[in-house]
Amino acid sequence: MSDRHRDVAHRATTGFQTAYGEAPAGRWAAPGRVNLIGEHTDYNDGFVLPFALPLRTVAAAATQADDAWTVWSELTGETVAFGADEVAAPGRVTGWGAYVAGVVWALREAGHRVPGARLAIASDVPLGAGLSSSAALEAAVLTALVDLGGLNLPAEDQPRLAQRAENHYVGAPTGIMDQSATIRCRTGHALFLDCRSEQVEHIPFDLARTGLAVLVIDSRAPHRHADGEYAARRATCERAAGLLGVPALRDVPASELDDALARLPDDETRRRVRHVVTEDQRVLETVALLRDGRIRRIGGLLTASHASMRDDFAITVPEVDTAVEAALAAGALGARMTGGGFGGCVLALVDAADADQVAAAVTTAYAQRGFTAPDHLTVTPSTGATRLP
Repeated sequence: MSDRHRDVAHRATTGFQTAYGEAPAGRWAAPGRVNLIGEHTDYNDGFVLPFALPLRTVAAAATQADDAWTVWSELTGETVAFGADEVAAPGRVTGWGAYVAGVVWALREAGHRVPGARLAIASDVPLGAGLSSSAALEAAVLTALVDLGGLNLPAEDQPRLAQRAENHYVGAPTGIMDQSATIRCRTGHALFLDCRSEQVEHIPFDLARTGLAVLVIDSRAPHRHADGEYAARRATCERAAGLLGVPALRDVPASELDDALARLPDDETRRRVRHVVTEDQRVLETVALLRDGRIRRIGGLLTASHASMRDDFAITVPEVDTAVEAALAAGALGARMTGGGFGGCVLALVDAADADQVAAAVTTAYAQRGFTAPDHLTVTPSTGATRLP
């Protein structure tokens, strides 16, 4: 366990002991994620390529009697308690506690006998940065409850259940990618996920071997209208699929894109569809390059993905565009916004020796534009949800 992981685990353990006066039965961790490429393709039944971060949410936990759950959060200092009645229907537990209650609800809805539990949550996955802090929380709690209750829930079935918690209990219309990444990723690999079949392939992504690094830059941009705009993009895609007579935009072949666009009624819809179809193709091309060990060649695809999100899907903001432009000017092989958009993070594929130089160039560009200074870290593909020793 790295020093970073050990620190978060220690904080969760200490929080549990302070909140409940005894040691936890165990600690379970789940990572944040970045999506290497494949944005807004997940809910279109398409392809994505995320990898897990070394940033983690840890749940220290132990069982308690009856159908009752108590959760303490390091972030807020609050303790939330709820029982079977509150879990019975979405909306009865709100705020951050809804993510925990949603996992219990989804497990019970699936027929599992969920043990009562006390939990303490600590995390170094930043909120609001587009690194999937909500999925990390859900997966850490889910992994803890599955273990504590000895539940028969294979790893391949867990992402869909966690997604159901977020969609139907919390009310956030996310696709399956975030939960799949935080639960199923492997160290040193990206997760090639077919969001329709939910089949996965672990694609080698050995940055160190080629002297490369992924620099993740937190744009520090507030998520402007993110929820409403995300829902609007999803609705447009679903409406376009209906107009084109296909189950989802994943079913529009790239070779037939021009014909499909000609059948759509307005320019905005055409641009949204063009992004999704070309983004799926970029994921497939990236996977092919990684399978061949040609990591350096994926940079152009990352940059093309950003241009598509900026120009066709219209989900970038000045801060993330500035970060991408500055990173590329400073020598990054490719750069793109990652996450749902309207703020969040940028990732840049860089020579490892140039990571600090690229980060400094982005900081300088921000200062020139009068933006809040960005944060950054260099990351490697890490493991998914697990019980800690």
